[in-house]
Amino acid sequence: MFKSIAEVKEKLTNQNYLIDEKAATAIFLAVKLQKPLLIEGPAGVGKTELAKVLAQSLQTELIRLQCYEGLDESKALFEWNYQKQLLRIQANHLGEKTWEDTKSNIFSEEFYLARPLLKALQSDKPVVLLIDELDKSDEEFESFLLEALSDYQVTIPEIGTVKANSIPVTILTSNNYRDFSDALKRRCIHLFIDYPSFERELQIVRIKVPGINEVLAEKTVSFVQSLRKIAVKKAPSISETLDWARTLVLLQVDTLDEALVHNTINLLLKYQQDIKKVEDRIGGLLPD
Repeated sequence: MFKSIAEVKEKLTNQNYLIDEKAATAIFLAVKLQKPLLIEGPAGVGKTELAKVLAQSLQTELIRLQCYEGLDESKALFEWNYQKQLLRIQANHLGEKTWEDTKSNIFSEEFYLARPLLKALQSDKPVVLLIDELDKSDEEFESFLLEALSDYQVTIPEIGTVKANSIPVTILTSNNYRDFSDALKRRCIHLFIDYPSFERELQIVRIKVPGINEVLAEKTVSFVQSLRKIAVKKAPSISETLDWARTLVLLQVDTLDEALVHNTINLLLKYQQDIKKVEDRIGGLLPD
């Protein structure tokens, strides 16, 4: 684990992830205090990527639970291995065992398949548990998760209480689709990641798109930053900036012009209404 905030910055930078002092401090405290880290911010600013490089930096496994509407505790915890249970029932029937004997046997650890949350708790080595886009799940699942992450244990009726073999480094991400309860926020260390400044985004492009020339990199970032100032349905994320930059390198261009931007704007804006909104303004958004 990390010994200092400086080590957090060093190890994540070595994984080509640019991290500032505030984010490094939040990660260091989450690891040391064994508290979940709740990362909020617009989609595509590097929240999920942070969890991935954190696992790489700690040289441990990343276990990801992707949240969605209707997700419940059974899908996050475990599911019974019905095929294996059926085979055991058939074998016991041939051996003339009673149903009570069979029932007590098939509802045991041997017959369940661990899902992400239970898998993280049962790991002998601390892992990074990424609970991605928690804001897409229901409030009922949030309440269950709150209990599980407070005590790092879960109760399975047929088996009993399962306590963590190791405490995972837990990252919760949110794109701000809905607000969370005060109880959840109180138990987490909070970090907000916003769109980067011009200088920071330019540095990201330099690292992630090594083949791009300096002039094109600056104009690419400048144009994207200008787009974000327009009230569109979905502003371009960092990942979309990088996709566009890689496309421009692939097209072997050295600078931006109106026709080029018009033909590739769909890499930055994903809704037709947004594209129509900026099409007539591209010339004025292009940097000199």
